[in-house]
Amino acid sequence: MNIGNKIKELRKKKGLTQEQLASSINISFQAISKWENNIALPDITMMPVLATFFGVSMDELFDFSLKEMEEDIERIVDEAYKYRETDYKKGRQILEEGLKKYPNNEILLNNLLYVMNCRENPDETIKIASYLIEQTKEADIKYDALRFLSYALKEKGDIEGARKALEQIPEIYFTKLSELAFLLTGKEKFEVADKQKWISFENLIQMMWKIAECYEAEGETEKAIKETQIALKMIELLGNMECFNNYVEFFNRQIQRMSNK
Repeated sequence: MNIGNKIKELRKKKGLTQEQLASSINISFQAISKWENNIALPDITMMPVLATFFGVSMDELFDFSLKEMEEDIERIVDEAYKYRETDYKKGRQILEEGLKKYPNNEILLNNLLYVMNCRENPDETIKIASYLIEQTKEADIKYDALRFLSYALKEKGDIEGARKALEQIPEIYFTKLSELAFLLTGKEKFEVADKQKWISFENLIQMMWKIAECYEAEGETEKAIKETQIALKMIELLGNMECFNNYVEFFNRQIQRMSNK
């Protein structure tokens, strides 16, 4: 039994119409209809609300649907990520289709920020980033949304607003993963250290490109090209070309562009 059928069964046990259930949990009856007809799933934040309202455990309500939903969302995000640097419109289409199925899902909205063009439509980015900042209880999503909010405010010429957004992000000199790598042993140690390694490495090559941008802006094109070539070489040395293929393609395009100046 999927969660839509479970909600329908519990609603009927209480003798409620879709409209009455919708009114009780402050949501549209159209949303209830979509859930019960398996057109869309409730946002994960609605699960505790539904469980409390029906007086059932989360396990009974989910009936194994949560794991399936999380796996499906992860699949959507992974598919969209493939196009993040090369075809942002395709990536956006994949995420927006996912949001039709999982309305207001924070993970999908967070990833959507990466494929929006805040230069062309900063108000759109501001709307979604502001929603996530206000609603999410996940620090990483909130801080990510603050970053994108600052980018969009900058595009609107609000440098002070952008600065204030970034000031809400704490300065972090260590991470949970890095500290766990010192604490744990064996397989667990390897897993957290390996994950932190790739996060740190991606941050490194991103900052190398920012330095290259500064060189280019100052007219030092050769230094910009060299910095970008070093970033490419580092990706090659780490032997993870496929995982960082988006960066490889982007850096190669930029080197070619700068070389043709």
